[in-house]
Amino acid sequence: MLRTVQSLTGNKVHAADGDLGTVEEFYFDDHTWTIRYMVVNTGNWLSGRKVLISPVALGTPDWQSKRLPVNLTMDQIRHSPDIDTEQPVARHHEAELSQYYAWPMYWGSGFGIGGLYGMTPLPPIINERTMANHEASAHARQGDPHLRSTRNVAGYRIHATDGEVGHVQDYIVDDEGWTIRFLIVDTRNWLPGRKVLLSPHWITQVDWADSSVSVDLSQESVEKSPAFDASQPVSMVDEDTLYDYYGRPGPH
Repeated sequence: MLRTVQSLTGNKVHAADGDLGTVEEFYFDDHTWTIRYMVVNTGNWLSGRKVLISPVALGTPDWQSKRLPVNLTMDQIRHSPDIDTEQPVARHHEAELSQYYAWPMYWGSGFGIGGLYGMTPLPPIINERTMANHEASAHARQGDPHLRSTRNVAGYRIHATDGEVGHVQDYIVDDEGWTIRFLIVDTRNWLPGRKVLLSPHWITQVDWADSSVSVDLSQESVEKSPAFDASQPVSMVDEDTLYDYYGRPGPH
Protein backbone atom coordinates (compact mmCIF):
# COMPACT_ATOMS: atom_id res chain seq x y z
CA MET A 1 0.00 0.00 0.00
CA LEU A 2 1.09 3.58 -0.60
CA ARG A 3 1.60 5.77 2.45
CA THR A 4 2.95 9.23 3.17
CA VAL A 5 6.19 9.67 5.07
CA GLN A 6 4.31 12.05 7.36
CA SER A 7 1.90 9.26 8.31
CA LEU A 8 4.84 6.96 9.10
CA THR A 9 6.64 9.52 11.24
CA GLY A 10 5.83 9.02 14.90
CA ASN A 11 4.98 5.32 14.52
CA LYS A 12 6.13 3.19 17.45
CA VAL A 13 8.96 0.74 16.77
CA HIS A 14 8.92 -2.48 18.79
CA ALA A 15 11.76 -4.96 19.27
CA ALA A 16 11.18 -8.61 20.07
CA ASP A 17 11.40 -7.80 23.78
CA GLY A 18 10.34 -4.20 24.25
CA ASP A 19 9.65 -0.73 22.88
CA LEU A 20 12.51 0.87 20.96
CA GLY A 21 11.15 4.34 20.27
CA THR A 22 9.47 6.27 17.48
CA VAL A 23 10.20 6.89 13.80
CA GLU A 24 11.63 10.38 13.33
CA GLU A 25 12.56 10.45 9.64
CA PHE A 26 13.98 8.31 6.82
CA TYR A 27 17.12 8.14 4.73
CA PHE A 28 16.66 7.32 1.05
CA ASP A 29 19.07 6.47 -1.75
CA ASP A 30 18.76 9.08 -4.50
CA HIS A 31 20.03 6.55 -7.07
CA THR A 32 16.89 4.45 -6.80
CA TRP A 33 14.67 6.57 -4.52
CA THR A 34 14.50 3.66 -2.11
CA ILE A 35 14.21 4.01 1.67
CA ARG A 36 17.39 2.57 3.19
CA TYR A 37 16.92 3.39 6.88
CA MET A 38 14.40 4.72 9.30
CA VAL A 39 15.78 6.97 12.02
CA VAL A 40 14.37 5.85 15.37
CA ASN A 41 14.47 8.15 18.39
CA THR A 42 14.91 5.91 21.44
CA GLY A 43 13.70 8.60 23.85
CA ASN A 44 14.46 8.02 27.54
CA TRP A 45 15.42 4.40 26.97
CA LEU A 46 18.86 5.24 25.52
CA SER A 47 18.97 8.88 26.60
CA GLY A 48 17.55 10.11 23.33
CA ARG A 49 20.01 8.25 21.12
CA LYS A 50 18.90 7.93 17.52
CA VAL A 51 19.51 4.65 15.71
CA LEU A 52 19.30 3.58 12.08
CA ILE A 53 17.17 0.54 11.27
CA SER A 54 16.88 -0.96 7.81
CA PRO A 55 13.46 -1.94 6.40
CA VAL A 56 15.01 -5.41 6.07
CA ALA A 57 14.48 -5.76 9.83
CA LEU A 58 10.77 -4.96 9.70
CA GLY A 59 8.14 -7.55 10.51
CA THR A 60 4.46 -7.19 9.67
CA PRO A 61 3.35 -3.66 10.63
CA ASP A 62 0.15 -3.01 12.56
CA TRP A 63 -0.94 0.07 10.69
CA GLN A 64 -4.09 0.61 12.70
CA SER A 65 -2.17 0.98 15.97
CA LYS A 66 0.86 2.50 14.22
CA ARG A 67 3.24 -0.17 15.47
CA LEU A 68 6.26 -1.30 13.49
CA PRO A 69 7.79 -4.55 14.79
CA VAL A 70 11.44 -5.33 14.04
CA ASN A 71 13.26 -8.63 14.34
CA LEU A 72 15.85 -7.17 16.71
CA THR A 73 16.31 -7.27 20.46
CA MET A 74 16.80 -4.39 22.87
CA ASP A 75 20.28 -5.67 23.62
CA GLN A 76 21.19 -5.66 19.92
CA ILE A 77 20.08 -2.05 19.63
CA ARG A 78 21.91 -1.04 22.81
CA HIS A 79 25.23 -2.40 21.53
CA SER A 80 24.78 -1.41 17.88
CA PRO A 81 27.29 0.97 16.20
CA ASP A 82 26.66 4.47 17.54
CA ILE A 83 26.19 6.67 14.47
CA ASP A 84 25.64 10.41 14.77
CA THR A 85 22.51 10.97 12.68
CA GLU A 86 23.10 14.72 12.80
CA GLN A 87 26.14 14.20 10.57
CA PRO A 88 26.38 12.69 7.06
CA VAL A 89 26.22 8.90 7.22
CA ALA A 90 29.40 7.56 5.64
CA ARG A 91 29.50 4.34 3.66
CA HIS A 92 31.79 2.75 6.25
CA HIS A 93 29.10 3.44 8.88
CA GLU A 94 26.60 1.59 6.72
CA ALA A 95 29.07 -1.28 6.32
CA GLU A 96 29.41 -1.46 10.12
CA LEU A 97 25.63 -1.69 10.48
CA SER A 98 25.36 -4.33 7.77
CA GLN A 99 28.08 -6.41 9.37
CA TYR A 100 26.72 -6.02 12.91
CA TYR A 101 23.11 -6.92 12.02
CA ALA A 102 23.96 -9.25 9.11
CA TRP A 103 21.90 -7.04 6.79
CA PRO A 104 22.54 -7.34 3.04
CA MET A 105 24.56 -4.49 1.56
CA TYR A 106 22.53 -2.78 -1.15
CA TRP A 107 25.46 -1.13 -2.92
CA GLY A 108 28.08 -2.70 -5.16
CA SER A 109 27.07 -6.15 -6.39
CA GLY A 110 24.60 -6.90 -3.59
CA PHE A 111 21.03 -7.34 -4.76
CA GLY A 112 19.41 -7.83 -1.39
CA ILE A 113 16.72 -10.21 -0.25
CA GLY A 114 13.39 -10.83 -1.93
CA GLY A 115 13.69 -7.77 -4.12
CA LEU A 116 13.51 -5.36 -1.18
CA TYR A 117 17.00 -4.11 -1.84
CA GLY A 118 17.02 -4.98 -5.51
CA MET A 119 18.32 -2.46 -7.98
CA THR A 120 15.35 -0.65 -9.48
CA PRO A 121 15.61 1.33 -12.74
CA LEU A 122 17.33 4.65 -12.19
CA PRO A 123 15.32 7.83 -12.64
CA PRO A 124 16.91 10.08 -15.26
CA ILE A 125 18.35 12.37 -12.57
CA ILE A 126 21.75 10.70 -12.84
CA ASN A 127 23.42 12.61 -15.63
CA GLU A 128 26.93 14.00 -15.97
CA ARG A 129 26.17 17.26 -14.22
CA THR A 130 24.36 15.51 -11.41
CA MET A 131 27.20 13.02 -10.96
CA ALA A 132 29.65 15.90 -10.73
CA ASN A 133 27.49 17.42 -8.00
CA HIS A 134 27.48 14.06 -6.21
CA GLU A 135 31.27 13.78 -6.31
CA ALA A 136 31.76 17.30 -5.00
CA SER A 137 29.16 16.73 -2.29
CA ALA A 138 30.78 13.44 -1.29
CA HIS A 139 34.20 15.02 -0.99
CA ALA A 140 32.86 17.90 1.07
CA ARG A 141 30.67 15.85 3.41
CA GLN A 142 32.70 12.64 3.56
CA GLY A 143 29.42 10.76 3.60
CA ASP A 144 27.45 8.62 1.20
CA PRO A 145 26.71 11.00 -1.71
CA HIS A 146 23.46 9.20 -2.47
CA LEU A 147 21.96 8.96 1.02
CA ARG A 148 19.45 11.77 1.66
CA SER A 149 17.21 12.74 4.56
CA THR A 150 13.46 12.99 3.91
CA ARG A 151 13.35 15.82 6.42
CA ASN A 152 16.11 17.79 4.70
CA VAL A 153 14.76 17.37 1.17
CA ALA A 154 11.30 18.53 2.25
CA GLY A 155 11.06 22.15 1.18
CA TYR A 156 13.16 21.74 -1.98
CA ARG A 157 11.79 23.92 -4.78
CA ILE A 158 10.35 22.19 -7.85
CA HIS A 159 11.24 23.68 -11.23
CA ALA A 160 9.27 22.83 -14.38
CA THR A 161 10.80 23.46 -17.80
CA ASP A 162 9.42 27.01 -17.79
CA GLY A 163 9.32 28.08 -14.15
CA GLU A 164 8.86 27.14 -10.52
CA VAL A 165 5.74 25.19 -9.56
CA GLY A 166 6.05 24.61 -5.82
CA HIS A 167 8.08 22.76 -3.21
CA VAL A 168 8.42 19.24 -1.82
CA GLN A 169 6.03 18.82 1.09
CA ASP A 170 6.01 15.06 1.62
CA TYR A 171 6.52 11.71 -0.08
CA ILE A 172 4.39 8.73 -1.08
CA VAL A 173 6.11 5.46 -0.14
CA ASP A 174 5.34 1.88 -1.13
CA ASP A 175 5.32 0.04 2.21
CA GLU A 176 6.27 -3.26 0.56
CA GLY A 177 9.27 -2.31 -1.58
CA TRP A 178 9.99 0.84 0.46
CA THR A 179 10.49 2.93 -2.64
CA ILE A 180 9.45 6.56 -2.96
CA ARG A 181 6.77 6.47 -5.63
CA PHE A 182 5.87 10.16 -5.63
CA LEU A 183 6.86 13.54 -4.29
CA ILE A 184 3.94 15.50 -2.86
CA VAL A 185 4.33 19.03 -4.19
CA ASP A 186 2.68 22.00 -2.50
CA THR A 187 1.91 24.69 -5.08
CA ARG A 188 0.66 27.27 -2.57
CA ASN A 189 2.82 30.09 -3.95
CA TRP A 190 1.59 29.42 -7.48
CA LEU A 191 -1.74 27.61 -7.23
CA PRO A 192 -3.02 28.30 -3.69
CA GLY A 193 -4.46 25.31 -1.85
CA ARG A 194 -3.48 22.71 -4.45
CA LYS A 195 -1.14 19.75 -4.14
CA VAL A 196 0.07 17.47 -6.93
CA LEU A 197 2.09 14.27 -7.24
CA LEU A 198 5.29 13.98 -9.27
CA SER A 199 7.21 10.77 -9.86
CA PRO A 200 10.99 10.66 -9.26
CA HIS A 201 11.21 9.18 -12.78
CA TRP A 202 10.26 12.58 -14.19
CA ILE A 203 13.18 14.32 -12.51
CA THR A 204 15.94 15.54 -14.79
CA GLN A 205 18.22 17.05 -12.17
CA VAL A 206 18.55 17.60 -8.44
CA ASP A 207 20.74 20.49 -7.38
CA TRP A 208 21.56 19.57 -3.79
CA ALA A 209 23.51 22.78 -3.18
CA ASP A 210 20.61 24.92 -4.40
CA SER A 211 17.91 22.76 -2.75
CA SER A 212 15.98 22.43 -6.00
CA VAL A 213 14.50 19.69 -8.18
CA SER A 214 13.97 20.01 -11.94
CA VAL A 215 11.35 17.98 -13.82
CA ASP A 216 10.75 17.60 -17.55
CA LEU A 217 7.18 18.91 -17.31
CA SER A 218 5.72 22.29 -18.17
CA GLN A 219 4.00 24.59 -15.69
CA GLU A 220 0.76 24.23 -17.64
CA SER A 221 0.83 20.42 -17.51
CA VAL A 222 1.40 20.50 -13.75
CA GLU A 223 -1.33 23.10 -13.31
CA LYS A 224 -3.88 20.93 -15.10
CA SER A 225 -2.74 17.61 -13.62
CA PRO A 226 -4.97 15.59 -11.27
CA ALA A 227 -4.91 17.14 -7.81
CA PHE A 228 -3.71 15.15 -4.81
CA ASP A 229 -6.31 14.62 -2.09
CA ALA A 230 -4.48 13.93 1.18
CA SER A 231 -7.67 12.55 2.75
CA GLN A 232 -7.79 9.66 0.27
CA PRO A 233 -5.25 6.85 -0.23
CA VAL A 234 -3.48 6.73 -3.59
CA SER A 235 -4.74 3.71 -5.53
CA MET A 236 -3.36 1.89 -8.57
CA VAL A 237 -6.08 3.57 -10.60
CA ASP A 238 -4.89 6.98 -9.38
CA GLU A 239 -1.32 6.12 -10.38
CA ASP A 240 -2.34 4.93 -13.83
CA THR A 241 -4.51 8.03 -14.34
CA LEU A 242 -1.59 10.30 -13.46
CA TYR A 243 0.88 8.50 -15.73
CA ASP A 244 -1.68 8.49 -18.56
CA TYR A 245 -2.25 12.21 -18.11
CA TYR A 246 1.46 12.92 -18.56
CA GLY A 247 1.76 10.39 -21.37
CA ARG A 248 4.41 8.40 -19.53
CA PRO A 249 4.81 4.63 -19.24
CA GLY A 250 2.82 3.48 -16.22
CA PRO A 251 4.20 1.67 -13.16
CA HIS A 252 1.82 -1.29 -13.56
